Amino acid sequence: MAHAQKREDQPTSRRRAERLEARVTAEQKALIEHAAALEGRSITDFVLASVQDAAKRTIAEHEVIRLSVKDSQAFVEALLNPREPGRRMRESVASYKALMGEQ
Repeated sequence: MAHAQKREDQPTSRRRAERLEARVTAEQKALIEHAAALEGRSITDFVLASVQDAAKRTIAEHEVIRLSVKDSQAFVEALLNPREPGRRMRESVASYKALMGEQ
């Protein structure tokens, strides 16, 4: 009963309701166990923290655009001083407007 009470006292965001499973080799398991022990963590806590960090890095890498100084300057220049649309762009816009019934 005390265990059930403890779970109810935890904030909703801290309750673990979902499950992940993975099959690993004996070598992988030993490596993970060793690393978790070195940090004084359970295997579950170690794996979850590691996977969460990796997921955040992956998302950031795909959501953030990093430009060199030269590319940043070219981007700002294009925003501040855009070129006039070329013939093909004007034709494409006209074609799109005609398709959409705009004039």
